[in-house]
Amino acid sequence: MKTLLIVDDEKATRDALRMALENSFDCYVAADLQQATQVLKAEDVDLLLTDLRLGADSGMEVLDAALARPQPPVCLMMTAYGSVDTAVEAMRRGAWHFVTKPLNLDEVELLLKRAVRNRTLEKENVKLVEENEVLRTSKATSRKGLERLIGSSPQMQRVAAKIEQIAPTRATVLIEGESGTGKEVVAHTLHDLSGRPGEKFVAVNCAALSPQLLESELFGHEKGAFTGASQRRVGRFEQAHGGTLFLDEIGEIDATTQVKLLRALSERTVERVGSNSPIKVDVRVIAATNRRLVEMVAEGDFREDLYFRLNVLGILMPPLRERREDIVLLANSFLSEFAKENGREEKPLTEAAMAKLKSYDWPGNVRELRTAIEHAVVMSNQSKLDVQHLPEFLISNGRGWETMTGKKALAPAEEFNLHALEQRTIQGALLATDGNRTKAAGLLGISRRTLQRKLSEAPPIESK
Repeated sequence: MKTLLIVDDEKATRDALRMALENSFDCYVAADLQQATQVLKAEDVDLLLTDLRLGADSGMEVLDAALARPQPPVCLMMTAYGSVDTAVEAMRRGAWHFVTKPLNLDEVELLLKRAVRNRTLEKENVKLVEENEVLRTSKATSRKGLERLIGSSPQMQRVAAKIEQIAPTRATVLIEGESGTGKEVVAHTLHDLSGRPGEKFVAVNCAALSPQLLESELFGHEKGAFTGASQRRVGRFEQAHGGTLFLDEIGEIDATTQVKLLRALSERTVERVGSNSPIKVDVRVIAATNRRLVEMVAEGDFREDLYFRLNVLGILMPPLRERREDIVLLANSFLSEFAKENGREEKPLTEAAMAKLKSYDWPGNVRELRTAIEHAVVMSNQSKLDVQHLPEFLISNGRGWETMTGKKALAPAEEFNLHALEQRTIQGALLATDGNRTKAAGLLGISRRTLQRKLSEAPPIESK
């Protein structure tokens, strides 16, 4: 039932109005401005019916006091001294309607009920406008957040749709795909479209650290917890509190860290190394890997319970060779980026250069394409980026090892030598990335630690 405040200095009028309207409204009465103000402060008043003349006070003052409330009531003015000027002034100040005495109580009740309906419609309209604005803003934010994901292929459209659906949740996400497909880009997009975009995005490359260092990096440590721990360190889980923690190369963590990570995900608490005190953390965890965790689980190299904790929601990033229609979009985007970054004029690719890009299989995926475009932007001294400005491995149709080193391809006896093939491939990746082991590992689809181990196993194979 809506609340109605009746303000009139004549008791008989107040009582008559209350008796006539109390079956339809929850009625309060006041004799002057002071009493009316007290009711307005103490109660949520939906409707105000006030006389213009209130002895020493004025109904206009009551009207002003009512309309100054955070949630003002619908106001109606009544008087026996009706005039056009008075009505105009009351309406100008915010009154909804104006009635004259003597009052027809039935008409007053109908008028009040109509005021309620109008106010209800107004609120519904405001709500609809607000909801539409939220929806419009949400879509605009979503479009802006998804700008990171370049591609119109069906595969990328499915990825984008899934991101939009799962980003607002706090569920853990596992992003799988070959190295260089853009898994970290997806992680950033999920964070941008989440309910915590203003909070921290903290990333950890799990393959770049030893098991002991990784544990300390994730969970922190107390002073003296191990040799070299000269002071307390806050871990990445604590740093990301309220935000997003991105665990890249999750397939490289050792068994002990897997156990501790499982507990952190299950209980939403962490313990610093050297401490038994649990610390509550509110973190949205996103993990990524270029390895098939389900196969690692089958082989006993990854905990099954941790896999299911991580893979609450999964996103599989397609390799670039399976979405060749996106190569043009990606290449043009990188052209603009690197032209600006290197202070060069933005130049288009020739049809021949674009054909080269589209025909290559891109084992290093988007990351490799990005490197190739940067090379072309820097090397071009013509009005367009042509084939000769591309990296050598593209000019030689992917046979970069022979062209760049002058060495022969594998001899027939070596064709089925797995070790020789592996060493050739590693050396080719190192050459393609100017010796950068991190980038070479990305091209090969392995971690940097695995690459270092393979390089230490045997020297590079020389051609006979």
